[in-house]
Amino acid sequence: MDILNNESVLSWLLGALLIFAFTLPYLIRWKRKQNQTQQKLNEAVRIGSNKALMQHPIIDLSKCIGCGICTKVCPEGEVLGLVGGKAVLINGSKCVGHEVCMESCPVGGIEVGLGDISSREDIPQLTSELESNFKNIYLIGELGGLALIRNAVNQGARVAKSIQSKLNGSTPSQPIVVVGAGPAGLSCSISLMEMGLPVILIDQNEPGGTILQYPRRKLVMVQPIEMPGYGEMNNSEYSKEELLEIWDQIFESHHPDFRTGHQLQKIESKGNGYSISTSAGELNTDYIVLALGRRGTPRKLDVPGEDLSKVAYKLMDAESYQNKHILVVGGGDSAVEAAVGLGQQTGNTVTLSYRKKGFARIKTRNDEQVAKAVKNGWINILYESTVDSIHEDHVILNHLEQQKKLQNDYVFIFAGGIPPFKLMNSIGIKFGTSTLS
Repeated sequence: MDILNNESVLSWLLGALLIFAFTLPYLIRWKRKQNQTQQKLNEAVRIGSNKALMQHPIIDLSKCIGCGICTKVCPEGEVLGLVGGKAVLINGSKCVGHEVCMESCPVGGIEVGLGDISSREDIPQLTSELESNFKNIYLIGELGGLALIRNAVNQGARVAKSIQSKLNGSTPSQPIVVVGAGPAGLSCSISLMEMGLPVILIDQNEPGGTILQYPRRKLVMVQPIEMPGYGEMNNSEYSKEELLEIWDQIFESHHPDFRTGHQLQKIESKGNGYSISTSAGELNTDYIVLALGRRGTPRKLDVPGEDLSKVAYKLMDAESYQNKHILVVGGGDSAVEAAVGLGQQTGNTVTLSYRKKGFARIKTRNDEQVAKAVKNGWINILYESTVDSIHEDHVILNHLEQQKKLQNDYVFIFAGGIPPFKLMNSIGIKFGTSTLS
């Protein structure tokens, strides 16, 4: 039989050729993308950005079908990627816990959490009710390892309910003390007040927590939440000013017993309760809620000239600086945002100094902004550089085994904060090892 005269065989051959013609380019693109993702993973491992600092996607490979939805929906970008047809964590340090990947996974193969904390000295042991190894001492917000305003607000309200449940309709003999007036502490305090329970809210600064450190008009992503004392917060983004205005409204409507200037120094057992020592005096209570955050006090460089008045550790208003020579030190989001903001002001010459070879832990949006700023000539980046000394009209940098002198009017240092872990350890709060049951 002549195969070419057999219509059935010809149809099969043509069909096979069409399938091959469409499939081959797809397979080539798939293979290329797999290689690119693997290269990104290798680079992330090399610079350490694959390691998660706080909550992050935990992938159940037995459920993952490699659909790739999780890699596309993350607001931070490229936290996840596909390698070998399975989702993998690529830039774990960029994850802040939006949970969009978990919610979008069609097979329920992703959970967002802290994972194994047995070797984490920065994650406290907590019960499911967020109670520490000390009875009636709770830890909430970033101090417990979870980022995002939504998580902080929800944890604050949750701990308030837990305390109410313990009291079982009775009133504590002494006010409950909440330490930290950020989103977590304020949520907990207002929730307790709405339950009719006495509470004292203390902070070393004004209300706002980390939000106070943000520069003017910084946008903050906020997933929809019910804020105690205010109501629904449905916007996807709020500016710093909008958030602080909400805080003000809550204070005006509820008048919490708020005491500023109280820096926590020590907590000791006293009878059936606790004695809290602060920089402004002593408080006694049976219940303590610690909502301190993780930033702590600014980390200094300990270099000559750092005590000059032109050195600062936060930037509140970039527009206040024009026609100046400015050095920004650091490689995190705060440093990048400050450099980009200052670089767009009239007449500024901005240099960003970072000790590593590249940025590993900044948000995708900031990654894009800093690339744009460099391209437009707004800022100059000196990787693998450190500050040698600071002087009245110049700074000396160590850069690639050479010293570099830069004209300078202001220095902004964003070297992170010293977290309150030492204080927690002195109190006796346990970290790592296991989660309390």
